Amino acid sequence: MDDPTLTLDPEKLRTTVKGDALGDNLQELLVNMGPQHPSTHGVLRLLLHMEGEVVTDAVVHIGYLHRAMEKLCERRNYFQVIPLTDRNDYLCAMTNNQVYCQAVEKLMGLEVPDRAHFIRVIVMELNRIASHLIWLGTFALDLGAMSVFLYCFREREKILSFFEEICGARLTYSYMRIGGVPWDLPEGWGDRVRAFVEGFPGYLEENDQLLTGNEIFLSRTRGIGLLEPEVAVDYGCSGPTLRGSGVAYDVRKAEPYAVYDRLDFDVPVQHTQDCLGRYLVRVAEMRESCRLVRQSLDLLPAGDVMAKTPKTLRPAASEVYTRVESPRGVLGVYLVSDGTTSPYRLKWRAPSFSNLQAIPHMCRGWKIADVVAILGSIDVVLGDVDR
Repeated sequence: MDDPTLTLDPEKLRTTVKGDALGDNLQELLVNMGPQHPSTHGVLRLLLHMEGEVVTDAVVHIGYLHRAMEKLCERRNYFQVIPLTDRNDYLCAMTNNQVYCQAVEKLMGLEVPDRAHFIRVIVMELNRIASHLIWLGTFALDLGAMSVFLYCFREREKILSFFEEICGARLTYSYMRIGGVPWDLPEGWGDRVRAFVEGFPGYLEENDQLLTGNEIFLSRTRGIGLLEPEVAVDYGCSGPTLRGSGVAYDVRKAEPYAVYDRLDFDVPVQHTQDCLGRYLVRVAEMRESCRLVRQSLDLLPAGDVMAKTPKTLRPAASEVYTRVESPRGVLGVYLVSDGTTSPYRLKWRAPSFSNLQAIPHMCRGWKIADVVAILGSIDVVLGDVDR
């Protein structure tokens, strides 16, 4: 939704909010927001420095969900790592599967069959929609809109049913394998998915109108949580958080993987640099994901879904880095092999971790109620942060 009236001057806004409103007689107050707080979307603790209701600084405390995933991977063989990847960003497990399998395939020099590539794109884009629906529903709920939350979960359930058909799971899928996918699409599955993506934009439009036509929602998001493009880049932000600040960077375009270079899609961007801009980017991304799923179904070739892969993997001693575009941004894996059956080193580059670093900058000068909107707008998943 490109509306010139949504564009505001960030510097003017910051000056207006900060100004001389604090006065000289207020004392600093420290407020703990989390780790047991519904609006922190997980076990996140924000230590807010307050003067009255205005936030002067925010200190982010993480680590409450740490599971040592990277070290666990170094104690398992390459096949056994796949289920561990599901547990990081548990709202987009398909993308986690993809980036790890992609790293091992690059390490091994494996050629994945075209049909498997297209199937991977279909499930990843469906997972992107499901992830954004959870974000949209919870973001609206944080700001007081109950109906949108229920509508989003209704549509997400349909996607989870598709995943249950294809792999038997609704959250942690472990569907992808090194070299492709373990089995082909169930009979009629593609037709049911096509019917969903044809009808979904209509439901999305209803939700969009409920929010962008709501003056309360606009007042809670427009001009709030400003993140200038140069600051976003300096912090290593990516995904909708970066594109909401006007930077049109998407790994699927900049460094295509799978078969994204054969598909036609746009990279949604907003230049408002605020919570509303990040909301509009994600809504537009869901529409683009529907386009990608339709094209992938149209172009889906016949053939194998799995490359010929050794039963025991022993990649030659070397190292690789690969990345994909997750719903939250750039998800990367640095993988080192020492010639054994287990990774010597695995480093997970999590987009939620990098995006979270910008929270202090985005919160300074705003009210405590705005912190809820700001944190919700960057869509962090704490499993992705702590690993």
